[in-house]
Amino acid sequence: MKQTATKKAPVKKPATKSATPAAGNGPRSQGDSMLHDFFCDELKDIYWAEKHLVKTLPKMKKAATSPDLQKAFADHLETTKTHVERLEKVFELLGKKAQAKKCEAMAGITKEGEDIIEETEKGTATRDVGLILAGQKVEHYEISTYGGLAQLARTLGLAGVAELLEDTLAEEKEADELLTQVAEESVNYDAGSEGN
Repeated sequence: MKQTATKKAPVKKPATKSATPAAGNGPRSQGDSMLHDFFCDELKDIYWAEKHLVKTLPKMKKAATSPDLQKAFADHLETTKTHVERLEKVFELLGKKAQAKKCEAMAGITKEGEDIIEETEKGTATRDVGLILAGQKVEHYEISTYGGLAQLARTLGLAGVAELLEDTLAEEKEADELLTQVAEESVNYDAGSEGN
């Protein structure tokens, strides 16, 4: 006699946590994870970088010849002061004291900018080209840093922190675009016509 298989109701397995949390969901014990510690360490690094730029941007403005470039540096100085305050808010949200740790990358990039000032002739568009290049290196470093930190904040479930970092990221991108505009509209052409 042929046996007919009886269908069993599927057994429902208990839900398991995914190894990769969904966007905005982070580990419950984020404060003691290695990733959280790394994130906080990187915040200290960019905090130092922003504070260092508050001292560096006035020198770049003073060295620039183009009024548009001078204005770009002056405007970004005010924005950078806001970035410092915003990072202090981030530390506050994390329940930590705002601390700076020397950012070797930013120290190197700004040293290169100082070298450009020393190696180019005062009052020339060629110096302005060098300052724009140095300024964009700063912006690109900050864009990559803030982009990475914002993504890590979301991974850690720190939506409020991520939003603050994304605000700064957008402003760094705007500053980079402005420097490109100044270069393309006048400075690069002026430098191309300067003799030796």
